Amino acid sequence: MSTAKLELNNKTYEVPLIEGTEGEKAMDVTRLRAETGYITLDPSYANTGSCLSSITYIDGDAGILRYRGIDIAELCEKSTFMEVSYLLIYGHLPSQEEYQRFKDKITYHSLIHEDMKSFFTSYPGHAHPMAILSAMVCSLSVYHPQLLKPDQTDEERDETITRLLSKVRVLAAFAYKRSVGRAFVYTKPELDYLSNFMHMMFTTPIQPYVADEVIRKALDVLFILHADHEQNCSTSTVRMVGSSKANLFAAISAGICALWGPLHGGANQAVIEMLEAINKDGGSYKKFIDKAKDKSDPFKLMGFGHRVYKNYDPRAQIIKKYCDKVLDHLGINDPILEIAKGLEEAALTDPYFIERKLYPNVDFYSGIIYRAMRIPTNMFTVMFALGRLPGWIAHWKEMIEDPGMKIARPRQIYTGEGHHNYVDIGIRP
Repeated sequence: MSTAKLELNNKTYEVPLIEGTEGEKAMDVTRLRAETGYITLDPSYANTGSCLSSITYIDGDAGILRYRGIDIAELCEKSTFMEVSYLLIYGHLPSQEEYQRFKDKITYHSLIHEDMKSFFTSYPGHAHPMAILSAMVCSLSVYHPQLLKPDQTDEERDETITRLLSKVRVLAAFAYKRSVGRAFVYTKPELDYLSNFMHMMFTTPIQPYVADEVIRKALDVLFILHADHEQNCSTSTVRMVGSSKANLFAAISAGICALWGPLHGGANQAVIEMLEAINKDGGSYKKFIDKAKDKSDPFKLMGFGHRVYKNYDPRAQIIKKYCDKVLDHLGINDPILEIAKGLEEAALTDPYFIERKLYPNVDFYSGIIYRAMRIPTNMFTVMFALGRLPGWIAHWKEMIEDPGMKIARPRQIYTGEGHHNYVDIGIRP
C-alpha cells in the first residue's frame, strides 16, 4: 500500500493512501489521533471523505455524474425512476423478473394504516408539507414494529425498503391534500409509480386526473436526476443517524428534515420566490442581473452555479430539454416563467456569468417545471424528497451491510473557557 509521510514534532508518520476506481485519491487518517495526538479540522467536511461507497460517482470539474457506473444522461434517456431506484439500492440493473417482483411489492404496500389519517387532520391547514412528511415517515415505525430490528435478514430489509418506497409517495400526496383542505385519494393498482402519485395529488371527487405523457416523462427524469448525489447534507444525515442502528424510518425522517433547508432541497423553492420578487418589482430581470454583478449589493441569483460542479451541472443540461418540452406542451402564459427564460438567456450569454461558470443548475429548471405542472411552491422540497428517497435508502443499506460499520462520532476543537471554579450565588433552596 502506498503511503504519505507526515512530520510532526521531529517524528515521521506514514499515512496510508487510498485511490478509488475513478482515480479519486485520499489519505486515510483513521489512526492519526491514536498515533500522533492530532485530529484533522475540516469545517462542513468539504474536504473529508466519510465513507467508501460504490453508489454514485461525481467529477465536478468535468461535469460527470454516474449511478453505479452508468452515465446520468443514458439513464434519463433509456431507464425509468423505478428501474433507477432498483439500480441504486441493489447495485445492478434488474432482470425482467426482478423488476416485476420489485414493482409488485411496491404496489402491494401502497396503503397506509387508516389510523394515520387522524394524524394528518390534527395538523393545522397551513402546516408545511415537509413537516408533515418527516413526522409521518417516522410514525410509520409505530405501525411496523416487526421491521425495526437493528439486525435484519435480507428479506426483512427488502420488506422495509419496498414498504417505505411505496408509502412515502402516499404520505406526500396526503400531506399536500391536507395543506389545501381536500379529501385524500388512494392509489390505483393499474397505474405506475409516478402516475399514481399525480393521481393522488390532483384527482378530485368531480374530476379524475389522467397522467399526461409529456408531464409524466418530465417528472420521471426529474426524479432520476434527484435520486442520488453522493455525500450531500441529507444523505450524510441518513448515514449518521443510521450508524446508530436506528431504524430506516427514523433515518429517512432525519434526511427529510435536512433536505428541508433552503441551502439544500429548498433551493428550487428559493428560485421561484426570487422570480416572484422580480415580477413584483416590475419584471425587469436585467435590473437584477446588474444587481447580481454589483459586489456591494447583497442580492444573489438563486439557481445559478453549484458547489460541486465547477462546470455546467450535467443534470441541468438534461432537464433544460424537458423544461422546454413541458412549457411548449402546456402553452402556459406565465410572467414568472418569462422572467426565468430571460435570466437563463442572460446567464448563458453574459461574459460575467460565463467566466465565473455561473450556469443555471438543476434547481433553477426543476422549480420552473414544478410551477408549470401547477405544483404549489411549498411542495417543491417534498418532490425533491421523493426523488432522493432511493439514494438515501441505497446509502443506508450500503452502510448497514458493511461489516466494519461504526457509529459516526466526529471530533471537535474546543474553543471555550478554560477550567475555572463554580461561583455560588445562593440560589439553592
